[in-house]
Amino acid sequence: MTPPDASGSPGGRWSDLDRPPLNGTALRRALVREGGLWHRLDLVQRTGSTNSDLVARAADEDLAEGAVLVAEEQTAARGRLDRRWTAPPRSGLFFSVLLRPTEVPVARWGWLPLLTGVAVATGLSRVAGVDTALKWPNDLLVTVGGEERKAGGILAERAGDGVVVGVGVNVGLRADELPVPQAGSLALAGAASTDRDPLLRGVLRSLEDWYGRWRSAGGDPAASGLQETYAAGCATLGRVVRAELPGDRSLVGEAVAVDGDGRLVLATAAGVQEPVGAGDIVHLRPA
Repeated sequence: MTPPDASGSPGGRWSDLDRPPLNGTALRRALVREGGLWHRLDLVQRTGSTNSDLVARAADEDLAEGAVLVAEEQTAARGRLDRRWTAPPRSGLFFSVLLRPTEVPVARWGWLPLLTGVAVATGLSRVAGVDTALKWPNDLLVTVGGEERKAGGILAERAGDGVVVGVGVNVGLRADELPVPQAGSLALAGAASTDRDPLLRGVLRSLEDWYGRWRSAGGDPAASGLQETYAAGCATLGRVVRAELPGDRSLVGEAVAVDGDGRLVLATAAGVQEPVGAGDIVHLRPA
């Protein structure tokens, strides 16, 4: 007999018993509390993009900071520069959060994707027991068979006087489901746990912690410890890379630092240190 899906009908896209659904009630009980950052958590079965939805809600509903939108499946997920990607239902963590760091100078808001990267990597390492690294500016890397592979990405978008930050992480993706050979997942990296409920709790608690530190420091990446922690976990630093820029231009150099504005500093063969911002990059590749 074919097992029923979440709606009670036989078969269907929720019949994969290796991928149980997230428990929205338990997540809200664990994360939404008085005095905490997260004040609302909505869980939907399917949507185009949690980022697009939350940006629209922030404008239409005047949402307060700390709203979280989680989806079991995204059909039109977007990465940086509007790059598209898809994943099977319940195979990962797909969520967006609304932040309004109004007390932090807007010039420092560019650190939010990097801060989220640190928080996600920290939370996943603690709960899943898998070694993670960050590729500047917005990718999460895991090691599969001795090779670094992208297992997640981050997208930040302005939403009025706030920012919506979206996160996508491949959790239980199998080898035959990878969109490209260079992709990876926590499962393929040998994670101790692929239970998405504690993974999501760990990531959101870590994000609340790092965001609180950064905001308390007025967005100062050095005073909050963010700049040092990001550099320590950034796999890009110390490598020679090619930054592909708009207009078919490129810049080759060793990635030597992430500066106070969150830019990647490249030491070129000409002996010049060139900072490159995330908004200026089309691709960043090994040289």
